[in-house]
Amino acid sequence: MAAMAVALRGLGGRFRWRTQAVAGGVRGAARGAAAAQLGRKVAVVDYVEPSPQGTRWGLGGTCVNVGCIPKKLMHQAALLGGLIQDAPNYGWEVAQPVPHDWRKMAEAVQNHVKSLNWGHRVQLQDRKVKYFNIKASFVDEHTVCGVAKGGKEILLSADHIIIATGGRPRYPTHIEGALEYGITSDDIFWLKESPGKTLVVGASYVALECAGFLTGIGLDTTIMMRSIPLRGFDQQMSSMVIEHMASHGTRFLRGCAPSRVRRLPDGQLQVTWEDSTTGKEDTGTFDTVLWAIGRVPDTRSLNLEKAGVDTSPDTQKILVDSREATSVPHIYAIGDVVEGRPELTPIAIMAGRLLVQRLFGGSSDLMDYDNVPTTVFTPLEYGCVGLSEEEAVARHGQEHVEVYHAHYKPLEFTVAGRDASQCYVKMVCLREPPQLVLGLHFLGPNAGEVTQGFALGIKCGASYAQVMRTVGIHPTCSEEVVKLRISKRSGLDPTVTGCCG
Repeated sequence: MAAMAVALRGLGGRFRWRTQAVAGGVRGAARGAAAAQLGRKVAVVDYVEPSPQGTRWGLGGTCVNVGCIPKKLMHQAALLGGLIQDAPNYGWEVAQPVPHDWRKMAEAVQNHVKSLNWGHRVQLQDRKVKYFNIKASFVDEHTVCGVAKGGKEILLSADHIIIATGGRPRYPTHIEGALEYGITSDDIFWLKESPGKTLVVGASYVALECAGFLTGIGLDTTIMMRSIPLRGFDQQMSSMVIEHMASHGTRFLRGCAPSRVRRLPDGQLQVTWEDSTTGKEDTGTFDTVLWAIGRVPDTRSLNLEKAGVDTSPDTQKILVDSREATSVPHIYAIGDVVEGRPELTPIAIMAGRLLVQRLFGGSSDLMDYDNVPTTVFTPLEYGCVGLSEEEAVARHGQEHVEVYHAHYKPLEFTVAGRDASQCYVKMVCLREPPQLVLGLHFLGPNAGEVTQGFALGIKCGASYAQVMRTVGIHPTCSEEVVKLRISKRSGLDPTVTGCCG
């Protein structure tokens, strides 16, 4: 996705609009609508470069089209499969096994995404925001240029420009066959046919989430990880996520790195990899290879140097200050394209709203990037907010950190006889009174809903004592958070009998 701007110089004369230019998907569209509500003339420039496999999509950015929305819906499809297996224990006579229809699920998910694309178009139109479906790049610090479908060059100039072009999946181009035969998260949600037996390469949350729902709908799925899972997250929690997935059907190739992908005469893909532990080479055959090895910022085609916008030489992400301003004071950047910002859609949306309020609404409020909650939608969901245990120890010292924790068994798991050995919650606190909560980590059903609620308290500076004085809602999984009495330091068994225990 690319481009920005707000004043059209083309056939029919020149217009000078005093406002910002917004770029890139739902974040750009949302920011444009917000500015328009404040009485500014706004244009949104958005374009999707097709993936190497030819996948393209509509207005709304990564989250709507190839991220959060389709991912959560396919995650839900997998969870329903588990509930169907539980159903006989609750008195429902359901013939097993129940087959899953990829085509039907994909069509329903894709139709919903298309409805959101249309909704964004309507929102922009209702707010009198000019929308340009063109790939644009900078001409100078106030002007961007793009070419419309008919070949006509369009110049747009603006007093303020916001870059929100996000990122795209990284391909390991040094691996033979990776680009020709592999897909990424840009493609998986738009496949019309089942991916079949799938190799997911990577240890990111994207890798684990995709592998999780593929396993959950009954597909033979393997994850190949070169190093640690969920880098940047709490590593105890990350290990438990992997344990749960492994015990529920996902295969893991740890310490392995692919070196070649070839298409066999029968259409299958033969993957060759090296095991770093043994040093030996091995091969396997798959129907689909999905690369989930990170993302790269969509900045290379923007000609940022012509506008004087500085980027990180290492990541190519845009450098900004606390006001989201780049090295050019009237050019701003928000979201995944920015160096050092968490790559989360709600962060970009809020940062954009606050930016617009500062520019045109008389506000001085800055975005606060601390204590932002998030959830990894693996089969057993992992929600967190604040510092990991490792980060807390590194920042404050082991002797100043107290960790309260517990295993628990959701009530819903009891009748169904589900394994709850990885259902776990821990709260990372300062040891000295009043024991400020530094981080909360929750592994279990509906982790996103649980974490969102406690995030407010942690954002407001809640202490361990205040959380313990909070009355839980019975019988729920979130109730376990307010019953954390056992410290890791004590060495006592943190296992509890369940939400009725």
